[in-house]
Amino acid sequence: AMRIGSHIGRPAMHGGCYQQLARRRLLEACLAAAAATLAPVGPASAANTYAQDSGNQPSLAGKDYGKSAMSYSDFVQGEKGLLYKDGKVGKGRTPQAGDRCVVEWTGYTIGYFGRPFETKRLQELDSKDEGYLRFELGAGSVIPALELGVSSMAEGGVRQIIVPPNLGYPASDPSHTRVGPRPSTFSGQRALDFVLENKELIDKTLLFNVKLIRVDAKGAGRA
Repeated sequence: AMRIGSHIGRPAMHGGCYQQLARRRLLEACLAAAAATLAPVGPASAANTYAQDSGNQPSLAGKDYGKSAMSYSDFVQGEKGLLYKDGKVGKGRTPQAGDRCVVEWTGYTIGYFGRPFETKRLQELDSKDEGYLRFELGAGSVIPALELGVSSMAEGGVRQIIVPPNLGYPASDPSHTRVGPRPSTFSGQRALDFVLENKELIDKTLLFNVKLIRVDAKGAGRA
């Protein structure tokens, strides 16, 4: 599997161009990792292929991080400015409001060193096994970007979602217990909070890799 931490040498170009190239390479690495790690294989196999380590931080020149929106030309722009890219298009059921979504996910601070805050590898290191994330679509129990991104997926699909600050974790819930998903490990929580709570003008954009495992219809029996 491709490692998120593979070195990206800085080419001889100005900061803006380098930034876009570095981001594109990191996104490509994350998408490749997502396609491998979120594939329909057993938990033991998936755990061995999850991305780990960190990527290079893009140049900070000329950007008001935490405020200005970044562009990703190879991503689709959806509702409310959400950016996403499909690694695999699902063929199953598409969720409706009130349905319960069962997903597998990984998260990275894409705008700040590409550090992972939720991966199988982090769970292994902390001896955690949280299983799948489950949430009711439209209930507001997860960040808006995740609800918007999953709402147009179908079961079996794998999607990469760019999470700008306005569609991410609310500052009013620093523990992420009311609006998730909350990282399952202490190290992941620390990596996420370092970026979200940082008072400097760093890029707070996040990246989610999501696989929609199953959609449970509203009112149906749920496991």
